[in-house]
Amino acid sequence: MADLDTARDRTRTIEEMFSRLVPHYDRMNRLMTGGRDGRWRTLAVQLSNPRGAVVLDLGAGTGDLSAEFRRQDAARIVGLDVSAAMLARAEEKFGRQRIEWLQGDALHLPFAEESFDVVASAFVLRNLPDLAGSFGEMARVLKPGGRLVGLDITHPPGTVWGNVLRLGFEHGVTRVAGFVSGDRSAYRYLPNSLSGYPTADELTRMLEAVGLEDVTYRRLSMGAVALHIGQKS
Repeated sequence: MADLDTARDRTRTIEEMFSRLVPHYDRMNRLMTGGRDGRWRTLAVQLSNPRGAVVLDLGAGTGDLSAEFRRQDAARIVGLDVSAAMLARAEEKFGRQRIEWLQGDALHLPFAEESFDVVASAFVLRNLPDLAGSFGEMARVLKPGGRLVGLDITHPPGTVWGNVLRLGFEHGVTRVAGFVSGDRSAYRYLPNSLSGYPTADELTRMLEAVGLEDVTYRRLSMGAVALHIGQKS
């Protein structure tokens, strides 16, 4: 488990950085994924059994995943994010119908045990300062039989094509995004966020370690993105 002061400092840094990115965030997501991130979110929601569910969207950002849960008939969604500026933009985009926007920290979720049918996140896991501790919190607030769904960039497979993807992400897409957004330091952070981040297989074992069962993942975008799903017993 990460040192508490270190985790707090990193959380504060992430909050400040993503708050700066609000004006450009949606446009940069479309640019860096070639417009595919919306399809990935749609798939993640479909695989979570959303109809009638009570959902926690962890690291909700500007609200796209929460809105997709609403579109696919979730009963109630809590969109939680560390950045108040991100949440303000989410509410501006999507309003509050069946969605509550709440500022909070993934290491200290302000909910009782077994509160949610689904805990989901999109492009958030790499940014958590204590991933194991956060997984423990996610499992705590899941109901028995509930699903944890995590969509994020991952280490590409160790193939020639995987190396091409990695170099393109590190030296191509993120540099263009930094130039277009005017915040080069933030987009330099993105490739660095994979440093020390677990592989897709290691992430599977971490989810199993907090008590989730039937943990699986599928690779998207030719292996550069992973969608993990596990169920609480």
